[in-house]
Amino acid sequence: MNNTKENILNVALKLFAKSGFEAVSVSDISGELGITKGALYKHYKNKRDILDSIVAKMVEIDAERSCLHNVPKDSFEENPEPYADVSVENFKDFTVSQFGFWTENEFAADFRKMLLLEQFRNPSMAEFYRNCISEGPVDYTEKIFAAMAERGALKKCNPRLLALEFYSPLFLLIAISDGKRDKTPYLNELKEIIDNFFEKYKEN
Repeated sequence: MNNTKENILNVALKLFAKSGFEAVSVSDISGELGITKGALYKHYKNKRDILDSIVAKMVEIDAERSCLHNVPKDSFEENPEPYADVSVENFKDFTVSQFGFWTENEFAADFRKMLLLEQFRNPSMAEFYRNCISEGPVDYTEKIFAAMAERGALKKCNPRLLALEFYSPLFLLIAISDGKRDKTPYLNELKEIIDNFFEKYKEN
């Protein structure tokens, strides 16, 4: 992606995160960039095209990060095989990294804020929110825990309940840390919670 297209996405997302997708116009985006609407339209057909490109970039980043931490990048329904091989340590590292990603990565943080603003006003945004922030991560974690229990890495408990117990602190600590300059205390709390979780549910 060239610099102009990338700048358009970054600026548009920042405006969407501040004011909401519906409230921001193409004129607002081009004005913030200091370019004409015609110049913007050379790269994106309309505001929805910009949003779709933002979502596509998030999907790409998420896949890259999953590969980096050796956890599945596809849904269980698309490709179940990688779920059988996720190690406890890799999943712990990935979860800790998710905190930093959603709070410190500017693009991801703005994406999350946009979804928080728009989830009750726009059905497609509500779906993105569920898939990226709430229900999607719980389902993903449930499939991983089911596979871990199957091979004896975790106790055989209800994997859905385990996923809810595991993901809830991450979800809450991300929200609590919003607006806080120093996020280290929350990150340390998350690490301790994760360690305690796996100590509690590891198969002896």
